[in-house]
Amino acid sequence: MNKAPLTSRSPRRSAAAPSPAPTAAAEPPADAAAAPAGAAPPEAPGPARRRAAHPAVWAVAGALLAALAVTAVQHIGPAQRPVTQDDIDRAVRESLEKEPLPSQATKAYQAILPSVVRVSGLMNEDDNGEENPERRAMDRSLGTGVVIIDNGTILTNLHVVWGSKKIRVRFANGHESEAVMVGAQPENDLAVLKALDLPDDLEAATMRSTADLLPGDHVIAVGHPFGIGPSVSYGVVSGLKREFRSEAGERTLTNLIQFDAAANPGNSGGPLVTMDGQVVGIVTAILNPSEQRTFIGIGFAVPIENAAQAAGMPPF
Repeated sequence: MNKAPLTSRSPRRSAAAPSPAPTAAAEPPADAAAAPAGAAPPEAPGPARRRAAHPAVWAVAGALLAALAVTAVQHIGPAQRPVTQDDIDRAVRESLEKEPLPSQATKAYQAILPSVVRVSGLMNEDDNGEENPERRAMDRSLGTGVVIIDNGTILTNLHVVWGSKKIRVRFANGHESEAVMVGAQPENDLAVLKALDLPDDLEAATMRSTADLLPGDHVIAVGHPFGIGPSVSYGVVSGLKREFRSEAGERTLTNLIQFDAAANPGNSGGPLVTMDGQVVGIVTAILNPSEQRTFIGIGFAVPIENAAQAAGMPPF
């Protein structure tokens, strides 16, 4: 049995009219007869695949392109000229105008320096205090002191000179003298010394009450860390009315100033100084939970009011 051939019909072909007679064949359209065999029927006309852009669209596109071009030019800009020495000099001058030198810390250091002394506690009677690399460190105790009266009265820490056979001090100008302990305040780890031979240009430090001292105030610590100095370090007051218990647990110091200016062994007894060059405390201890006796950011100072009382001076 022969099957009828499969043919494709154009979807755009109109429905055929009913045949008038079953034996009569419908005549093909005139254009169909002209089409070659096997060719696809022509597509019926439909909506245009592309339409001309509206003039407003072209205007917007043009504006965007112009904006992008301007932005690119601004970012690229003209070629940068090389930096000259004049440019560097100008930048330095502008920086100095904003923060003129010397700094406040430098001025404070220069103000206190003539009153700072190096203190050596000598454990042997025959030790004259001269530098001797063969002498063991345990034969000496090194620290710092500050002149508070121009008659040679010096404040330092008691632990710097405790047990010493002799005490020697070296002034800022290099002049050296023996000294004797004339007073002590063990509860604040303070000792009062009196130098026996004074330099002609000795200056006493200016002391200042801590009543208006606040956390965040800038301070410097001046001393002889590890025997090197005089050295200065810069920081802030970290807290007030702190307590510190000595390593041996023999004494608890109270009402201390906490600060973060670097301090190390040898700074003990040195002044804690405000930016106007006035002494507000005596550096006394550093906190380090490890066995290392070095600074980790926490130092303590006895308020100068306590220190002045140790020297028999009236409090502020």
